[in-house]
Amino acid sequence: MSEPFPRTRWSEIAGISPDAAAYQRRFDALEESGEDVHGEARFVASLVPPGSRILDAGCGTGRVAKELTRRGYRCVGVDEDAAMIAYATANDPATRYVRQDLTDLFLRSQKFDLVLMAGNVVPLLAPGTLPEVMRHVAGHVERGGLVVAGFGLDAAHLPPSCPVTSIEDYDAACWAAGLLPEARYPTWEGGDAWNPSAAYVVDLHRRT
Repeated sequence: MSEPFPRTRWSEIAGISPDAAAYQRRFDALEESGEDVHGEARFVASLVPPGSRILDAGCGTGRVAKELTRRGYRCVGVDEDAAMIAYATANDPATRYVRQDLTDLFLRSQKFDLVLMAGNVVPLLAPGTLPEVMRHVAGHVERGGLVVAGFGLDAAHLPPSCPVTSIEDYDAACWAAGLLPEARYPTWEGGDAWNPSAAYVVDLHRRT
């Protein structure tokens, strides 16, 4: 029997049945030790007001979506990983979670004020699918809305064996999908100017 979704770099790294609870426990331990694990949610909150509709594309265990819902956003989380979606749904009943692959993203006529792709979603896509993913993502963004993606640009900021996706390739996929560059930062803190030597990028594009 063929798999319902294409094999992504994430599924190759994590395996068929990743331990979603163990994955989330790493973030829980960091938070308990005093680390800030909500930088992505705080960054989104600096861009759009509470009540805005947010799509967390590649939501994993729902760590970011749950925090955004807590802050008053109307959030939907989407991921192709069944274990991650099952964990997110059980752990956060206040947020709607949907199992879908981003290469075939279809949420009927739903439009969002902002689509978030955090946690190295971009480089962990199936090889060659980035343009298609961005086309589907753009189709669910309100005109004038934002797409925000954060991902590593070197091996130290990526999972083992995950190749780098260049900013040029990402920008080209966004441009083809009707998403124009808005801003670029080296971290989720924002503010600091990005430079080509940065090992991480948070890229903002706006739908035309």
